[in-house]
Amino acid sequence: MDKNKTILIVDDIEINRMLLAEIFNDDYNIVEACNGAEAIEIMNGQEFSALLLDVIMPEVNGIGVLEEMNRSGKIEKIPVFLITAADSEEMLLNGYNLGAIDIIRKPFISQFLKCRVNNVVELYEHRNELERIVAAQVKKLSEMNQSIVETLATALEFRDGDSGEHVKRMCARTRTIITKVSNTYSEYHLPSKEIEKIVLSSVLHDMGKISIPDAILNKPGRLTPEEFEIIKQHTVKGCEILQSVPDIMNNEIYEYCYDICRHHHERWDGKGYPDGLKGDEITIWSQVVALADVYDALTSDRVYKKAFSKETAVNMICNGECGTFNPKLLAVFKELQDVL
Repeated sequence: MDKNKTILIVDDIEINRMLLAEIFNDDYNIVEACNGAEAIEIMNGQEFSALLLDVIMPEVNGIGVLEEMNRSGKIEKIPVFLITAADSEEMLLNGYNLGAIDIIRKPFISQFLKCRVNNVVELYEHRNELERIVAAQVKKLSEMNQSIVETLATALEFRDGDSGEHVKRMCARTRTIITKVSNTYSEYHLPSKEIEKIVLSSVLHDMGKISIPDAILNKPGRLTPEEFEIIKQHTVKGCEILQSVPDIMNNEIYEYCYDICRHHHERWDGKGYPDGLKGDEITIWSQVVALADVYDALTSDRVYKKAFSKETAVNMICNGECGTFNPKLLAVFKELQDVL
């Protein structure tokens, strides 16, 4: 890892700071603070990739630092790891509620700690970059046309190698599947011009995720039911973003963008979200984008799993392990699996 990233270590015990600095010195620039007040002052003038924050300190403790980070908005950009030897459930829960991403318990296990922090730093880096890209593009939605959307698709490659390729794969697979569906089933036939609008709109299917808190969106572990309810809101949040720019409502791809943003997590049996649509209540383009999205998720590495093989992914989808899909769509999908 290039040492172009900086970690702030905040602990009132010097030996703890020394131990943590030694663990991360090879990969990061290290800045130290001996209490919360000093940490807040340092953060006002410098950017950090992560914050390793002791909970119990004199003057301003770790909770006080988190409260200040919430007021300043820094909690959305910097992953915070709480350092503690105590087991105060109330204090740790308070820390999580204020945006801390994880707990580092003393004594430190260096290799585990490095892997844990490195993974989260990478996730935040990708997330922050995506936010900057999409925020910049939202300002231009009033002028949106094909060139701007294609620029967004290219810009998303800065998120990381996989996510950038995800955009390209989504476009290619959406085009391949919906073209085959259109040519196979008369009830789903679409002119080629409309297919290209759908392909272009598929780029923006997850734009609502910019509204989801980083601590939930980037959580490596299993989501709680409450967190999953929040993550599900990205479908409607994407639509709210589209509706917030009046000029885009007159754009020829607006209806496709809106429908795909809202309904790419609906499922054939009605058990999807946010509207519980069933069968062909879901437009064929949203069905296709949903299928392409699930297939890409299965066949790509994620922080919580390795990629499945193409054959395994196809079997999982066709066996209903990822929710139910239109049988006609699945028939086409199986025919196309070698070219996807």
